[in-house]
Amino acid sequence: MGYDQLTEKSLLVTKEPLAGADLKTIFKLLKQNKFHVSIPYFPRLIYSLFLSSVLSPFRYRDNRFMKKRAGGIKIGKDPVFLLGHWRGGTTYLHNMLSKDDRFGFFSTFDAYVPGVCIKSESLLKGIVAGSLPKKRPMDDVKMGADFPQEEEYGLGGLSVYSYYHGWCFPQNMDLYDRFVCLDDVSSMVISDFKRKYLYLLKKAAVKNNGKQLLLKNPSNTARVKVLLDLFPDAKFVHIHRNPFHQYLSMVRFMQKVIPLYCLQYPPSFKRVEKHIFAMYERMYKKYLIERDLIPKGNLVEVKYENFVHDPLPELKRIYSELGFSGYNFVEKRFHAYMLAQCEIHPRKYTISEDVRKKVVSHWKFAFDAFDYDPTD
Repeated sequence: MGYDQLTEKSLLVTKEPLAGADLKTIFKLLKQNKFHVSIPYFPRLIYSLFLSSVLSPFRYRDNRFMKKRAGGIKIGKDPVFLLGHWRGGTTYLHNMLSKDDRFGFFSTFDAYVPGVCIKSESLLKGIVAGSLPKKRPMDDVKMGADFPQEEEYGLGGLSVYSYYHGWCFPQNMDLYDRFVCLDDVSSMVISDFKRKYLYLLKKAAVKNNGKQLLLKNPSNTARVKVLLDLFPDAKFVHIHRNPFHQYLSMVRFMQKVIPLYCLQYPPSFKRVEKHIFAMYERMYKKYLIERDLIPKGNLVEVKYENFVHDPLPELKRIYSELGFSGYNFVEKRFHAYMLAQCEIHPRKYTISEDVRKKVVSHWKFAFDAFDYDPTD
């Protein structure tokens, strides 16, 4: 795999996530990157600045609404957090559980344009829907403005604290990696992160009429302590995947997503691969420490391979172990969604000896922690 494969000459502008961010955040990001934007990607920046400017009056309406109701907005039950690495089954789990009407969630519209999602949805959702591909670029999973989405995009629209900014500014990925584990940041940054994140979830609470929030966000896998600080009785479901397949799927994912989002020339494959190994290791070593902080009965561990093979027994176990009632009532919905996904099959990978050696040398701890055989 070479540099040309990574860049892919992808100059689409309408998929740029910064277009949903507020102008203040965009300029903060540009300042952090010393206003370094590679010339071929200037159209993406111009598009983002233009759309953000157009959305400013609508953003003002949302801000005014939130300020008026600031003291009265409550997040009812502590949320359910779905954890796991990118390309590890979190989307399938999220989409499945969202079929239970007890849960509220961020839609793609909410996450992509968080500043306008409350007061202007009827006016603007069509624009967002028109900019979305029918399927995600990295797989065959359908997309839509009303489909469940991860709130990390929304966090990026309101702040500099999103990991995904590293895909927009890939020459500076290390800067945004810090906001996953929140280890190498000041206490002031952590406090501001909590404030921005809580504000975002309050918007979701309003949109979902106070339902218990179902939040899928791979970055949160390394933020368990921070999440418990905000929500001491939160529920957690963690899904993990065979590290060999995790690596191969993640390589393909990064080859797709960075060229689609970047404002700077994508880095070399070697650098991206190094990032993949380092991020997984940092994320999971922190998770394995912090999961012990979760109160007994509030965490369920799920094996990706079991869930994809036969979701219903795993879903029933999740409901049982987390104390959720009504599984029998929603099982038909889960089954209908499962049947609708039958045409989507996980990609089959051939694991070369070189890949096997690299993955085991970096992630041996994960094979042990999640009971996978590195010789299999």
